[in-house]
Amino acid sequence: MTELGNRLKEARKAKGISLEDLQNITKIQKRYLKGIEEGNYDSMPGAFYVRAFIKQYAEAVGIDANELLEEYKTEVPNAAVEEIPEQMKQISRAQPYHHRSAAPRSTQRSVHKSVAPNTTKVMNILPKVIIVAIIVLVLFLIWFAIATLAGKHNTDKLNSQQSDNVNIQESPKVKSNNAVQDKNKAKEEKNSQTSTATKKKQKDTNKTDNTKQSLKVVSTSGYNSTYKLTNTDQFKVKLIAKGGQTWIQVKNSDGSSQFQGLLKDGDSKTFDLTTQNEAVFVIGNTMNTKMYVNNKKLSYTISPSSEVRQNVTIQFKPSK
Repeated sequence: MTELGNRLKEARKAKGISLEDLQNITKIQKRYLKGIEEGNYDSMPGAFYVRAFIKQYAEAVGIDANELLEEYKTEVPNAAVEEIPEQMKQISRAQPYHHRSAAPRSTQRSVHKSVAPNTTKVMNILPKVIIVAIIVLVLFLIWFAIATLAGKHNTDKLNSQQSDNVNIQESPKVKSNNAVQDKNKAKEEKNSQTSTATKKKQKDTNKTDNTKQSLKVVSTSGYNSTYKLTNTDQFKVKLIAKGGQTWIQVKNSDGSSQFQGLLKDGDSKTFDLTTQNEAVFVIGNTMNTKMYVNNKKLSYTISPSSEVRQNVTIQFKPSK
């Protein structure tokens, strides 16, 4: 076992994270994680993956990855070394072309003689072709401008005639229909304003109910913390992954698992636990996990920087 592997292993155990938990958090196969701890890098795809896996392992257990790689740079393979053999192959494949002898001058002269007449003909024809193309383009632009102006004039004339016809044919019945439509529109606007005011009042009521709830810390021990939720009749928890991925598990009061899985950065999961008198949340990476209880953010009583993995228990006593 290398010093680097031993340091990572001790940090993992100090956080209470098993290799299975670390596999779920980093999405790196368990055999590669074990190889890092034992210093067995031959089982991995290459030096680039060795450095990448070590960096993910270090971040998951709360160690600065860049400082770790710099401190143990003599133990970690250098990814740049893998590129040298491929570059040497490319140089060796390109080298023979520099030693090929030039074609005889007599052959070069014959090639120039055979190509020169054709090239001259093309150069003589090319200016004429360009001039013809320019003339055709100018004629097309003139025609397009004339057609556009004529079409616009006809359209304006037609619109003017239609407008005159509409004004002549408008009857008292049409005016009456317009008045009814205006009255209905005013009624709809009034109903919309009433609905908006009702929604705002309901939102303010919900906000007042949320501010009355009490969520207090009961106890803390290691990476375990217990809270007590009172003065509310609902128990809803929302977990959001922000800043990176996180692994979570939610257990009911009887110990059964309601959910377990990985949340990617930006994902969220909401749980209605109103029927439970207690729930346990196993969070693999508290630094990337935001918790909201009844839309109010929970502040971890144990700092995520000191304990990345935490077990959060919430006891619920609904108000009568």
